[in-house]
Amino acid sequence: MRGFSKAIIAGNLTRDPELRTTPSGASVCSFSVAVNRVYRDTSGEQKEDVSFIDCSAWGKLGEMISQYAKRGTGVLVSGRLDQRSWEDKNTGQKRSRVEIVVEDFNFTGNANRDGGSSYQGGSSSSASSAPSADDMPDDIPDGEIDLSEVPF
Repeated sequence: MRGFSKAIIAGNLTRDPELRTTPSGASVCSFSVAVNRVYRDTSGEQKEDVSFIDCSAWGKLGEMISQYAKRGTGVLVSGRLDQRSWEDKNTGQKRSRVEIVVEDFNFTGNANRDGGSSYQGGSSSSASSAPSADDMPDDIPDGEIDLSEVPF
């Protein structure tokens, strides 16, 4: 049986994204997202908890994130989980961490002032923006639409 890994999170960047280039020339952007959770404990008191999720985005996707995002930017991130393991050179201890390898993302909230844009990784290579009020046609009549006039 093949495994399946998909993670979707929404939160705010905890620091400015860091863009690096690998020795082979590939771009990779690293950043962390704070995800808040509100819940009630056993006594009924409202509590808040924060998780800090490490993310990495490769290629054009990573370049776009590093160019337009900064600490505090609201994002919706989806991708696959990846576990990396290594040995600490100083202590000799084995270390590991799980991160999201970003496949697509959206800017959310007020941090992105252009109306919200999104980018989807993979074979897509362009970003799209939500239409602004200036892009909407002025001559749309109010009232019911006659579906028999729709050409499809």
